[in-house]
Amino acid sequence: MAKAHKKLSFLEIVKRILFITIGAVMMGVALELFLVNNSVIDGGVTGISIMLSHLTGMSYGIFIVILNLPFLVLGFKQIGKTFVFSTLYGIVIMSITTQILHHHAPFTEEKLLAVLFGGMILGAGVGLVMRFGGSLDGTEIVAILLSKKTNMSVGQIVMIINVFIFIAAGFVFKWDSAMYSMITYYIAIKLIDIVVDGLEESKSVMIISNEYEEISDTINSRLGRSTTFIMARGGYSREETQVIYCVVTRVELAKLKSLVHDVDPRAFLSIQSVSDVHGSNFAKKDIH
Repeated sequence: MAKAHKKLSFLEIVKRILFITIGAVMMGVALELFLVNNSVIDGGVTGISIMLSHLTGMSYGIFIVILNLPFLVLGFKQIGKTFVFSTLYGIVIMSITTQILHHHAPFTEEKLLAVLFGGMILGAGVGLVMRFGGSLDGTEIVAILLSKKTNMSVGQIVMIINVFIFIAAGFVFKWDSAMYSMITYYIAIKLIDIVVDGLEESKSVMIISNEYEEISDTINSRLGRSTTFIMARGGYSREETQVIYCVVTRVELAKLKSLVHDVDPRAFLSIQSVSDVHGSNFAKKDIH
């Protein structure tokens, strides 16, 4: 029997609404005070809406809401009502923000500055909304649905959609605007990753060495990190050994490599990025 979904507490709901509001306002500020007046667009439905606004003279905030509605209806049953309602709320707040700021002059007319600061504010705002369970663009819903029916990831589908949008922007505006828009998108993606995953990216490390006990003790005492032994068998030698697994912060990685090398210069290390870590075992212990 499936477990019932845990309901959010009142404080959690207030917190979610607050941060989605902040994120949506940040995106509206980025669009109106940095990007749109400099003929720089975002990807997805927002980019299409900006181009339609340029061609028709109508507010792109209205287009953002109208064009996103079919995607939200499409994703209601497939993705979940909480995500859809959070997304709809964020889109409405963002659209209202663009309407309020529409007659304000941009902070800068220097395109490079607009791209850099607009991209950062845009990415931080979208990342904040995503971190608290929503989105600000319906193309992500389409990408999620398509990824279930294809072998492509959500990120790949979004990227393909945006390539066509930026090509269209070259015809609607100028090609330099399209290229500036791609730079903006890249900056925004990087900021989204930072906000969603956090600045303190962790690394998982697997260490293969005959000196596994000494290496483990050294990591525990000198780095303050716990380790886990995983039984393994060499594919070539057929010998059984223990693989050391541990998770460290990005800052600690260089020291870990040095500690392992001091014990066994021939040790094999496999290092991977970890976007999120939970659990008391990750807490750093006192270093002897």
